[in-house]
Amino acid sequence: MLYVLMGEDAGGSLDTRMAARPAHVARLEALRDEGRLIIAGPMPAIDSPDPGPAGFFGSLVIAEFASLEEAQAWLAADPYVTQGVFTRTLVKPYRKTLP
Repeated sequence: MLYVLMGEDAGGSLDTRMAARPAHVARLEALRDEGRLIIAGPMPAIDSPDPGPAGFFGSLVIAEFASLEEAQAWLAADPYVTQGVFTRTLVKPYRKTLP
């Protein structure tokens, strides 16, 4: 089943985010290589594709997991969680309708 995984950045975490990014992206690439990743990316804190020092509000991932528990465990082990980038996370089942 598909799941939406969201993380909300802690204030002032841009430097930590950038340091953790290579490991975070490697995990996303593994999902992609397994054919399980639908979409992933950051949400800028301002209305700009390059928010600069404003940083990011958080990130969104939609991917396939065997269960809600597996999706929650995957997110809990992500460097953005373990290194303190995200202050809050959410995992919810998702049903794609379009396109």
